[in-house]
Amino acid sequence: MNALLRAGWLLAVLISSQAWAAVDAGDYDAFWLWSGVKPQPVLAQAKSLYILQGQISTSRRQPERGVRLIAQGVSVPRLTQGEVWVVYRAHTLRWPEPIYAQLLGQVQRWQQAGNPVVGIQIDFDAGTRYLDEYADFLRDLRQRLPRQYRLSITGLMDWGSNADPQAIGQLKGVIDEVVVQTYQGRHSIPNYAAYLPRLDRLGLPYKVGLIQGGAWTEPAYLRDSPWFRGYVVFLQN
Repeated sequence: MNALLRAGWLLAVLISSQAWAAVDAGDYDAFWLWSGVKPQPVLAQAKSLYILQGQISTSRRQPERGVRLIAQGVSVPRLTQGEVWVVYRAHTLRWPEPIYAQLLGQVQRWQQAGNPVVGIQIDFDAGTRYLDEYADFLRDLRQRLPRQYRLSITGLMDWGSNADPQAIGQLKGVIDEVVVQTYQGRHSIPNYAAYLPRLDRLGLPYKVGLIQGGAWTEPAYLRDSPWFRGYVVFLQN
């Protein structure tokens, strides 16, 4: 087989394997529900919902306005089943005091509406080199949260491979789970499988985040991990 034919064959195999491994949301029971995503029938089987409620960022056009919490996502519904995580997408960790008050006020409104709120999740792309700074932020946030709420974060796959063990150690006892994202944007990261064997090195309860329709093949060893807690699927239109 010449090089051109071999390349064509490998490409065909890759496309075929991705098609067979496409993430079917109907096979799961935990979902991210982001702003602009239409409700899907699979929500009826949800045991856990991670629902976006805002972004914390600084306006590039109006930096003088400082850091703001921009409300996003669905309005406060009345959910009666499963557990709800209220999610905030953070673009900065330098939060002024009003941000904390606004965030906690939103979470309390969800709770007061009768929703089964179990905690909040911070979605922040913390680079591996800056995990110690992120740990400081999370420790402070943990102290501000009422005790009945758990704290979840999203994480990058290379934390298990490249993060300083001391920095990871600072997250223990602070967060209740990390949901490791195997996708970027709206597509699965092609070499996700190379990182999964090292996730146990975190020594933290973790879930694996998948993208609806993305490529995924579950490795046999994953469910044997004492730290693995399941999956969360990012729904998309």
